[in-house]
Amino acid sequence: MLNPIKLIFTSFFILSLGLVSGCPSRLEVDRSETTRQSPVDQTNQNVSPQCVDSEFNIQFLQTDNQGNPKREGANYVIIFNPRSKDLDFKVSVALNHSLYAKNAQGKLKKEYVPKQFDEIISDENARLNGKLPIAAINADYIDTEDKPQGLNISRGVEYSGAFKNKRSSFGISGGRPENRKATIQIGKREDPVLNYNLVGGNGRFYRQGQFKDICPELGAYACQQETSRSMVGITKKGYVILLVNNSHGEQTLYPNMFDDVLEGIAKNYCLGKIQEGMLFDGGYSTALYYNNRTYVQNFNPIGSVFLIYKKQP
Repeated sequence: MLNPIKLIFTSFFILSLGLVSGCPSRLEVDRSETTRQSPVDQTNQNVSPQCVDSEFNIQFLQTDNQGNPKREGANYVIIFNPRSKDLDFKVSVALNHSLYAKNAQGKLKKEYVPKQFDEIISDENARLNGKLPIAAINADYIDTEDKPQGLNISRGVEYSGAFKNKRSSFGISGGRPENRKATIQIGKREDPVLNYNLVGGNGRFYRQGQFKDICPELGAYACQQETSRSMVGITKKGYVILLVNNSHGEQTLYPNMFDDVLEGIAKNYCLGKIQEGMLFDGGYSTALYYNNRTYVQNFNPIGSVFLIYKKQP
């Protein structure tokens, strides 16, 4: 049995070490033992990237700020093919009732409540055909009443805010898988099939293949100080790149570097030139999930979440 005085001293010493080492970052990556990665996730780091083929559906990787695979890279990246027959998609928002529910008068219910990322991706509203998503990223900005601000549509049902016609949104169309298309655009699309799954955002830094440094538009604080980023890019071949950077110091990703990392990823995996790019809500809202693991966790309520599912054989 330990001497009581020695036990007290040992406990005090351990506590002191914790205080000296400092608190974890506000968006600390989850590295718990309960999380799992598939073999492909463990082997695609620090190796020569390979071009995707026609059967490609989805892949997770970490990269440096030039888009090169790197085990300790600060960019958490999901590449996916919207046309894959093995994937499906959905949008969810923070509600205190079921998605698509209506009241007694037959009007769509929209009773928003504050929810964090992990809650939204694991509640009943996150299920599609009874299954939870295999991947997810935070999306739209949120107002003071916990309502998403931009254009959000979940499998044809709209949950939008005051800026739905003023800000850009990202989406995957409905229809047959081989005909699906990813888009980034302000407001609803003319073709109704393109308005099937949409999530709001703001800060469009690629438009029709032309890159723009949006740092002046973001302002000094958002550009240089609040640097946790969440974004989406679409390539000329129709592939989608989801990216979250939650670093500080030398791996911080500033707006004038967005093209470097996205173009590097696109080149390494033969995805085609970047055509469209847009920010999702950043700062305390950034979050990314893939294959039973939350790589970046938020602390603020989330406006909307884009969800990816693996279809069952």
